[in-house]
Amino acid sequence: MMINYISKLKTIDNKKASILRMLTLFITVLNIQAQSKEENYKAFTAGLHIKNMHLWHGFVVHPGAMIATNLEFNSKDKKLNFGVWGGASFSGVDVTNNTTGENTNSYYKEFSIYTSYKFTDKFFVEAVSHNNYTGVEERGDNLHYWSYDVTQGYNFVDVNLGYKITPNTLLYLATIIGGGSGDYQIQDDGSRKNSWTHYFEVKSKVWEQGNTNLSLFAGGAWSFLTDKTFYTNNKGNIINVGATLGKKINIGTYKLPVEVTAMWNPEQEKTVLQVDLTIF
Repeated sequence: MMINYISKLKTIDNKKASILRMLTLFITVLNIQAQSKEENYKAFTAGLHIKNMHLWHGFVVHPGAMIATNLEFNSKDKKLNFGVWGGASFSGVDVTNNTTGENTNSYYKEFSIYTSYKFTDKFFVEAVSHNNYTGVEERGDNLHYWSYDVTQGYNFVDVNLGYKITPNTLLYLATIIGGGSGDYQIQDDGSRKNSWTHYFEVKSKVWEQGNTNLSLFAGGAWSFLTDKTFYTNNKGNIINVGATLGKKINIGTYKLPVEVTAMWNPEQEKTVLQVDLTIF
């Protein structure tokens, strides 16, 4: 009887030991997976683009070759990001000096701040503080980076919403806050009335084959408060129509992402072709 009792105790101990080993193994696997996810998480990223020109919401911001960079923080859950974006050109544009009246060459320069939060895979909100200070000093003005005076013409903020109605179609609404960067209309009594311009764009990927895809887009601007808007000469109008072809080009073992955008602004009767190379 004693032998049987001891045998049963050994069997129970063996079962406990087996369960303990299984739990230890399970916890170890979870720790390895958590550590792997932790190692894959990159809080900070940077990017570099080279473009033959710079387009934005139907505008040709700079007509010549330029380089664009960004430095960005991303939260671990991939919902929040905060970053700075900068652009600088390889060629200049003529700017008239307010004092001498002479034209001087000025290179494109921009340093903007942005943040966005993704509520779901379909819906996000973002805010951008634009600071395109090209030609500010060349035309005789003082450069005040943190100034948002509506008359200075190069610093303004917009708040934007994006919603994917399908996996391939994005609706995008941008609103310029107040009268930033000249977004106002002069009244009969000489006072300024802020436009609070809205820009709405629909962009949809309509074709894809291998590593090549084609997207179509159309955007327009308007204001509920004034006839003049930030984007248009007079009343609201369609200002940004076109197509973007994206492709990855093999350079040895490296795949270089390239986008070619054909853009037409019906109001300005302007048509351009932008090439955008994503270096990293």
